[in-house]
Amino acid sequence: MKSVIAICGATASGKSEIALALSKHFDCEIISADAFQLYRGMDIGTAKVSASAKQEVTHHLLDILDPQDAFSVQEYQRLARGVIEDIHKRKKTPLIVGGSGLYLQALLYDYRFEGEKRRGDEDEISITNSELHQRLKASDPQLAASIHPNNRRRLLRALELIPFANANNENTAHVPFYDNLILIGLALDRKALYERIENRVDKMIESGLVEEVRKLKASGLGKQASQAIGYKEIIGFLDQTLTLAEAIQQIKLHTRRYAKRQLTWFNNQMQPKWFTIDSNDTSEITEAIIDYIKEKTAP
Repeated sequence: MKSVIAICGATASGKSEIALALSKHFDCEIISADAFQLYRGMDIGTAKVSASAKQEVTHHLLDILDPQDAFSVQEYQRLARGVIEDIHKRKKTPLIVGGSGLYLQALLYDYRFEGEKRRGDEDEISITNSELHQRLKASDPQLAASIHPNNRRRLLRALELIPFANANNENTAHVPFYDNLILIGLALDRKALYERIENRVDKMIESGLVEEVRKLKASGLGKQASQAIGYKEIIGFLDQTLTLAEAIQQIKLHTRRYAKRQLTWFNNQMQPKWFTIDSNDTSEITEAIIDYIKEKTAP
């Protein structure tokens, strides 16, 4: 049976470290599910894996975009599913690792896009803004209320992120796309997680995050890439709208809030098998995860 393993969890929960250990045990290749690790040059602020880690285990969907590029969830789904197919052909196991909830859900579940159906319409150009707004309102009234009915670009973009019902009027966004999907979540005590976030941000600054953002800004950061936490705040410092101390505090605050949203998303949308990390020593929890995967992949 062809299995797909995935590890999700809040930022700074230790996903990459455990993924490397699992990869060696189960002969995996890793696929990133991080919306900003796709970008070249965004290394420190996204906690991208080291060059040595990439030599130990093959990684996919890292450094495939220029910082000026735009990229959609739908494009990620197409690319990542192609990588999974290739890995299976090589008789290896794909291991998806990341914290971008919508990317993970779109990849791992039968997540279909309103945009896919819309682009199949022969008279796409003739669809009025009002009709687009009504479509969005039917799927997500709250989101529709936040977008002006004449803002066609935002309406189209929003519809691309809305899963649509299939022919039987059944939303399949929570139905696994792969027959043997093993979804693992890493959890930490809230206080311990926030301490990890604080330490990670401090280490990013020490490792040269400001200079990394300065170089990216000079060469051109697109609207999408510049919204990454850690980058937008340092841009504020470089533009002299924030002091460095203020920027660092904002990074920590925004990261904590993002971690909270991540956990809510995974619980509500994906429901992984949770494993709780009690200390910085992950060997015991890694062994428990290995045993769980063995159980799920047993003939």
